[in-house]
Amino acid sequence: MSHAVTTAPDKPLVVLNQRTIWLIFGALMASMFLSSLDQTIVGTAMPTIVGELNGVEHQGWVITAYILAIAIAMPLYGKFGDLYGRRWPFLVAVALFVVASVGGGMAQTFESLVAWRAVQGLGGGGLMILSQAIIADIIPASDRGKYMGPMGALFGLSAVAGPLLGGWLTDGPGWRWTFWINVPIGIAAWVIAYFALKLPSHRSDRPTDWGGILTMALGTTGIVLLTSWESLGNDGYDWSDPMLLGLLIGTAVVVGLFVFIENRVSEPLIPLRLFKNRTFTITTLIGLVLGMGMFSAMSMLPTFLQMSSGAGVTESGLLMLPMMAGVMLTSIVSGIAISKTGRYKMFPVAGLAITILGMIWLTTIEGEMSLWLFGAMIFVLGAGMGLIMQTIVLAVQNSVDPHELGTATSSNNFFREIGAAVGTAAFTTVFTSRLSENLEGVFAGVPEGAAPAGGGSGLTPQIVDQLPEPLRSGVVDAFASSLAPAFWYLVPLVAVGLVLALFLKEVKLSNEAGMIARGEAVMEDSTADSAAGSPVRSAEGAAGEDAGRAAGDAAEGRETDTLVR
Repeated sequence: MSHAVTTAPDKPLVVLNQRTIWLIFGALMASMFLSSLDQTIVGTAMPTIVGELNGVEHQGWVITAYILAIAIAMPLYGKFGDLYGRRWPFLVAVALFVVASVGGGMAQTFESLVAWRAVQGLGGGGLMILSQAIIADIIPASDRGKYMGPMGALFGLSAVAGPLLGGWLTDGPGWRWTFWINVPIGIAAWVIAYFALKLPSHRSDRPTDWGGILTMALGTTGIVLLTSWESLGNDGYDWSDPMLLGLLIGTAVVVGLFVFIENRVSEPLIPLRLFKNRTFTITTLIGLVLGMGMFSAMSMLPTFLQMSSGAGVTESGLLMLPMMAGVMLTSIVSGIAISKTGRYKMFPVAGLAITILGMIWLTTIEGEMSLWLFGAMIFVLGAGMGLIMQTIVLAVQNSVDPHELGTATSSNNFFREIGAAVGTAAFTTVFTSRLSENLEGVFAGVPEGAAPAGGGSGLTPQIVDQLPEPLRSGVVDAFASSLAPAFWYLVPLVAVGLVLALFLKEVKLSNEAGMIARGEAVMEDSTADSAAGSPVRSAEGAAGEDAGRAAGDAAEGRETDTLVR
């Protein structure tokens, strides 16, 4: 049966049955996989791509353009989805991603490839955010864990499958297939979403925060460029460089302007009042430190594997499978457990504790260590990640008003991306500076003819594998002794996240999906009714109750977390 609800006559109800939900979920999973996969699949093919398109000196732009566009697009999709509905922004995001994949696959110059990667990022940011927000629209928080668990597992899968698939395609049909492979999957996701994703559209007369959009885009660009300075073809971080100092000062000024604008406009892009919500603030900070710590750790492990084991890019991807298994296992299991128990705080706490143990264990890596032992280490690291990522998104969505689901979700993801950019750059700097010193020591006593051309700067896994002993062992040990201590820098960072997680408030999970809470949908059949919980209220009634409760909370000094039903 269906619940009755009072809505405006120009807003017909959307009927959600289990078949529709699974169709939508399938399209969202395919879309999220595409977006997360493209952060890693191109990396393996990079040497071939930049060599063919004559872009070796500026190859960092292929990755940076994508990450930058994603970071800028996230808050826009989140906000506009809340204001105008998520169906058409989602379809536009998929279309942008598919078109850009075709363009990237056909690119004949390095500059055109970078441009298409930026367009891909504009689509990819929408796929990430809108997929999570749409799930919140159609699935109650109390039942959402078993859907978000597989979504979290996708990030682990793509982190490993990307390099593996990229290497296989580059060695086989060619690097252009790292782009073209997106096209059939993207078209299928678009068609399914077009017919199954019957989400309501809204008409908003609220003013667009153009000042916030501009300053957010400029500030994000400055932060990403600052943290990517070394990867974009520069020699290193030289703070006496006037260009770098100017970029730093300009970025700080723009970020200050962004905060000033967001405090004064009526409809801010990222409402700073969200940070008065204790759950939102804590989970966002956890996402920030998680991005800084976890993505930093993941960035260098494949390189270490290739150098230490002599594995090629494809083989090194296979050797990262234990991490993927850890992420997938704990993401799915924790999602099911949350749906059954309604409790979620224990999972990020346990996940961060396990992550700390995994990082401490990684400080013991050695050049000639057993691959089984290394696999166990990264399994533990992946298991910790799987308990955290989607759980904190669920906590965020459960703590805000249904009308701000997209904005809150995108803000949380936005700060995680910023953390990943900053953390990866800092970790890479620590690692590479140690590596340069260690390699100098290795090659110091080697006769000139016995050392490879270019010394340590020209090393590749193939060259290292062909070095005579004990030179080869010395190089491998240099990589291990440079990487292992660097993990100690990440341990305190993740420990901060653990302390924050201890203060996370356990808020009862809502029994209503976002669209139902807004009076825009009904659930069909008995299964759906039980998932939806109590009869749906009218949109006006829900808004009135929210307003009254928020006013009471403000008067008594309590958090707005109590908006959860």
